Amino acid sequence: MVKRITSKAVVRAAESGEPPKRRLEREHGELMEELRALIPGAEVLFGLLVAVRFTAEFAALLERQLYVYYVALAATAVAFVLFVAPAAHHRIGFREGDKDYLLRKSTREAIAGSVAMGLAFTAALHLVTDLVFGAAAANIAASALFGLIVWRWWAMAIRRKGSGSSQNDRQREE
Repeated sequence: MVKRITSKAVVRAAESGEPPKRRLEREHGELMEELRALIPGAEVLFGLLVAVRFTAEFAALLERQLYVYYVALAATAVAFVLFVAPAAHHRIGFREGDKDYLLRKSTREAIAGSVAMGLAFTAALHLVTDLVFGAAAANIAASALFGLIVWRWWAMAIRRKGSGSSQNDRQREE
């Protein structure tokens, strides 16, 4: 029987011989790179939302639109804090030898930050769509976007993780 080698198999083989300290350093570096890609988006959205408050059009927002605006602003601020927290914690605890804890904590913060960003994007889209097309269209657009975010950002990964696909792939490779 011919053994099919996949990229997962190559990665697993390389990781199996990887010393724990090196693996933690690599995983931490990968997480930091991911966060470096997310932080600018949160910064830009937060800056735009703050700037919008100081425009003449802001005074014309309806009460419900103000609440949606504030949800977008607050969720963006929370996401930004959660995305930056791993770097701040790393600097404070640098050389403390607790990289495993730092990595687990940082992963939870990155996931929570992505939830906050998903809410912020949804609220921002709702607000803009409401201003352009009205409340009904805003509800549809925001629901569709949030559904897409849930599906692409979390559900697919959770489903794959829960289905044991990784274990099935491993067994097929052996």
